[in-house]
Amino acid sequence: MIPELNKVAESLGLDCYTRHIFLCADQTEPHCAPKQKGLEAWEFLKRRLKELNLAGPRPLVYRTKVNCLRVCIGGTIAVIYPEGVWYHSCMPEVLERII
Repeated sequence: MIPELNKVAESLGLDCYTRHIFLCADQTEPHCAPKQKGLEAWEFLKRRLKELNLAGPRPLVYRTKVNCLRVCIGGTIAVIYPEGVWYHSCMPEVLERII
């Protein structure tokens, strides 16, 4: 692996996280939820993880905003690894339960 890549990953604390949540938000062409709903969910997730001290610089939960997860039913959609569990209707009240 490129040494610089390892340094960047370590500086972000990516070696420490226990969960990684991918959230479908800010879609180029929304299919299962309005773009604004996805962005609202993303802003809530960012804020709430910070409030709970679950986000950086040594995150326990790493979050990634994706354009589309291609499971366009009941959005906003999320998937959490390492379990690989999929969630639908991920608005703030649902994300709070997931967190």
